[in-house]
Amino acid sequence: MVLPLTLLRAAQNRPMMVELKSGETYSGLLANCDGFMNLHLKDSVCTSKDGERFWKLTECYIRGNMVKYIRLQEEVLETAKDDKKDGRGGADRGRGGR
Repeated sequence: MVLPLTLLRAAQNRPMMVELKSGETYSGLLANCDGFMNLHLKDSVCTSKDGERFWKLTECYIRGNMVKYIRLQEEVLETAKDDKKDGRGGADRGRGGR
């Protein structure tokens, strides 16, 4: 099982498409993300809800609670699975001394 934030971290510097609850879509390269699923995209294109208007943006910031869904490349899932298998995923590391 791969968690959503693990997928987003594996998708950094890769193209993605984000649809917002408002209906607008953003396509661009994921520069960064945080624990609230806030996204920083570079070289992105914003498409209006009706699909008739387009804006080219060098950078944009998308607040995580406005995201409806995210489309990633297939290889991102494989990369995330490989990272988890190699122990780079960060899961299974706790704070306690068990």
